[in-house]
Amino acid sequence: IESNEEPRQGLASAFFWGRCLVSLAILGFCFAVTFQALFNEQTTLWSGVPPAVAVIVWVLLMCVVGMLEGMQIAFFAMAKLPESERGDSYWAKKTCGLLFKGEGVNLPGFMIGRQLCVVSCMFFVARVTSVSLDDDEENIFGVGDGLQELFNFGFLGALIVTIVASIAWQLVASAFPMLFLNSPFTYILLSLCLALEATGICNASWVLAAIHKKIAGFQRDEVYIGTAEERAAKNKGDDTSHLKSGAGHIYKLPGFAEHLVMPSAMQDLMNNDPNVKKFVDDLMDSVHSAGEVQADVP
Repeated sequence: IESNEEPRQGLASAFFWGRCLVSLAILGFCFAVTFQALFNEQTTLWSGVPPAVAVIVWVLLMCVVGMLEGMQIAFFAMAKLPESERGDSYWAKKTCGLLFKGEGVNLPGFMIGRQLCVVSCMFFVARVTSVSLDDDEENIFGVGDGLQELFNFGFLGALIVTIVASIAWQLVASAFPMLFLNSPFTYILLSLCLALEATGICNASWVLAAIHKKIAGFQRDEVYIGTAEERAAKNKGDDTSHLKSGAGHIYKLPGFAEHLVMPSAMQDLMNNDPNVKKFVDDLMDSVHSAGEVQADVP
């Protein structure tokens, strides 16, 4: 995942990766406790369901939840793009055709159906990950009673679902939204969510949303900034001929007008080749000097 932020250095990098390691360790411990309880029949799973089958269904349902989490990120990213930039693959066109059909009510409809689908999956996931011990049973891994009570609250399962079935998928979708559109599973899940919304079970949400809109005076983004096609037609890119240079003005190098930071490849080249760095520095000095001369001219 690319970022416009400067690379982490020193303590900042150590602090970030240290937190990642701690989080991975906690996640691994959550899985260990859950599997231990599951295969020892110490969860709230229905009797008669083999643990191996429960694990398979659990993984599949977490993948479904993850897909739904990623889809909402990808769909909102695609909503702001013109139709020509939404991909040209079969499944991308088919998904966008269904999602943005008509007046665009299928996108909020998907959000309603998505929530119903996620909640339905959570019923089974909660059964698998919720620890429940009898009074005469020994605590998992021999931990103290206080820690065992924490296990019994279901926090471990919630943490697993949050990291594995939610945030991880959202991060991937935010960086690669087109990846989700190019999958037949996306179209299938979108159709399922729209079918769930069509049942009308949660149609009260439309009423509450309309009341909220009326009170707050909300309007669509297109009212303020136009559609993606309208914004592209206005061609609001930077005009380098109007850029000011000299003291107090940061001058963009040629070709950098559309970006606020130097491309990472250029930065690497400057770091690895002193001649390139000197050339860029000299170029910037000449630009600044020209700007100062222009500033002195009445």
